[in-house]
Amino acid sequence: MAGILRSIALLLTLAILVTGCSTPIGVRRLDPRDAFPGSITGPLAGETAHSATTVILHRFNLTEKYRKDPTAALRILHDTALKDRRRDILFALAELSQIEAERLRRSGDAGERRRAPDCYLLAAVYAYHAILDTDLLPAPNLFDRRLQRTIDLYNFALWRGLATGEKGSVEFREGMRQLPVGSIALTIDRRYFPWDLGRFERFEAADGYAIRGLSVRNRSDGLGMPLIAVRRADGTSHFGSQAIPATAFLRFPGNLATNGSATMRATLELHSAFAGDTVAVNGRDVPLEKDTSIPVAYKLSEEEIWSFGIDAFLGRLQDVPSRLFRFQPYDPERIPVIFVHGTLSSPVWWAEMINTLNSDPVIGRKYQFWYFFYNSSRLITVSALDLRKAIVAEAEKLDPEGSSAALQRMVVIGHSQGGLLAKLTAVDSGDRLLKTVIGGSLEDLDTSRENREMIRDNMIISPVPSVKRLVFISTPHRGSYLSQSLARNLVQRLITLPVGLVQGLGGIYGFLTDNVRQHWQGRIPTSVDSMSPADPLLLAIAGTPLAPGVTGHSIIAIDDPKDQPPEGDDGVVEYRSAHLDGMASEFIVRSGHSCQDRPETIEEVRRILLEHLAEY
Repeated sequence: MAGILRSIALLLTLAILVTGCSTPIGVRRLDPRDAFPGSITGPLAGETAHSATTVILHRFNLTEKYRKDPTAALRILHDTALKDRRRDILFALAELSQIEAERLRRSGDAGERRRAPDCYLLAAVYAYHAILDTDLLPAPNLFDRRLQRTIDLYNFALWRGLATGEKGSVEFREGMRQLPVGSIALTIDRRYFPWDLGRFERFEAADGYAIRGLSVRNRSDGLGMPLIAVRRADGTSHFGSQAIPATAFLRFPGNLATNGSATMRATLELHSAFAGDTVAVNGRDVPLEKDTSIPVAYKLSEEEIWSFGIDAFLGRLQDVPSRLFRFQPYDPERIPVIFVHGTLSSPVWWAEMINTLNSDPVIGRKYQFWYFFYNSSRLITVSALDLRKAIVAEAEKLDPEGSSAALQRMVVIGHSQGGLLAKLTAVDSGDRLLKTVIGGSLEDLDTSRENREMIRDNMIISPVPSVKRLVFISTPHRGSYLSQSLARNLVQRLITLPVGLVQGLGGIYGFLTDNVRQHWQGRIPTSVDSMSPADPLLLAIAGTPLAPGVTGHSIIAIDDPKDQPPEGDDGVVEYRSAHLDGMASEFIVRSGHSCQDRPETIEEVRRILLEHLAEY
């Protein structure tokens, strides 16, 4: 009884969690001045330049000029830089332009405020050349603090220079921009961004947000403005729009001397964060600044995403199709890892694990992450069939010639009910399940061809050839507390099953064996029914071994630190239910049932994925 009560409490907790005032993972807006507090102290903290910049003003007798007329002083120093090849002049120009842009932004005059983005863009121009111009002297010094500040200044100034859209969003527009010194002709280069720009509703600067709820922010240092590219909903995703990580990089041909005429020319490149890590500039590879965590948190700020799994389970969303989604663009050289959520859940609960694994330099480079969404109230074999079909269809679509070795080495990771679906991608059931459910052969059934095919597809299971490794997390192989009679009856009253599923299962009810019919109690079963410890079909699945060539791993949660296997449970699943003989490893995590985001769980998955790499 205690287990049942804990299960019901879990349902209530989840409902409260996803309908509260805040999502478990999300973002909050930052003031632009707080985006680089540790690196750009002078230009962002006030109007006082660094000492190295004041030296440049003094060198050319511009200190008083700059105090009275900053723009005029900038023009004189700009003309000086066209002839004088000392690098420190460009460092100073970048910083002074940034200070002037900040003054304009805070001005009480609307006309001056409108000119601020152009002044920021000028700061990015000078910063680019100060960092990358090979003709300047001396050569860039890695230990020069001015260089480090100017890298941050370039990234920040590029953001503020392009933040001309609604509510400060980033705009990509070709054409002329009038700068405080001369003008600039911008051309957009989309070659490194594999999507149509017209399909995006807005671009946001990643630095404009702070993350909450994720333990790791995957950010690589370099040049460029990390972006959240928000793509419009197109009907292919249950979750509306997508948030995709990207980076903007502003490139100039030649040096400042060749570009310092009345009109400078520049190319604004848009890069997918899932593509290359560097750009080639003047014969060397320059790292791109990237942030792959912030788009995840940005999207997960939407409360309806967190309730989607519960709404689907309860039947509030009728006929929700099962779908396999890619977390990132397909790469034939990376091994797919497919995450399958559990009951009352959805893919959002994998966010911490996926984000953390992506930060690993080996895992992030060798694997690509996919996830499967399904209505978790349906009979397990029905959802498992959808998963198998989705994997096969995706592989055929992405690699019709079968040339990708990585695509034939898939890893499927399932939590709770998702682990049962994962197992049914990698077993050869023969007629074991069929005999359990109908007690005879298909040929003996006096029913329609459609019913016969439905039974065959659900009960005679062949392994998906591309799946080579499984990870079971808190998986109720022999049932769970959630499926005791009280909870089952409660669920039956709460949910509404899809009409098509009810009609299909109703057509075969008369052929069921007595023990299956008795367990289903004359009603169309839900997933909770099929996860009962007394369910004959579940026990038959538990007794079916993995197919040859498939490796399995168990991660089992035990909540009470005093309990040792074979005793203990996670509040929903007992150790005895989650344990499977023949696994390559079994790892105990001290946690409740939802342990996907626990550091020790993620670290064990990382170990398994590295082991998978070593075996191929």
